[in-house]
Amino acid sequence: MERTYVIINTLEIEEIDFNAVLQDSPETLRRSVDGTQALVKFEGETPSFLDGEPQLGHQETLTLMATSEWTDPNN
Repeated sequence: MERTYVIINTLEIEEIDFNAVLQDSPETLRRSVDGTQALVKFEGETPSFLDGEPQLGHQETLTLMATSEWTDPNN
């Protein structure tokens, strides 16, 4: 089954149903360098709390994660 990725605002983390995504807690979410965004991943049908959010495929997500917004160049 193919994984799908969604970027959310960190203010929306409390809305995540961790039974519907591949992460199991807020601590396991990948966050942007500035801490304002988080990456949520799931397989299969889109969880209802992510309806209408732009979805990314694996390659798009890898490209995004390699940017300075997601990877601190000093680490």
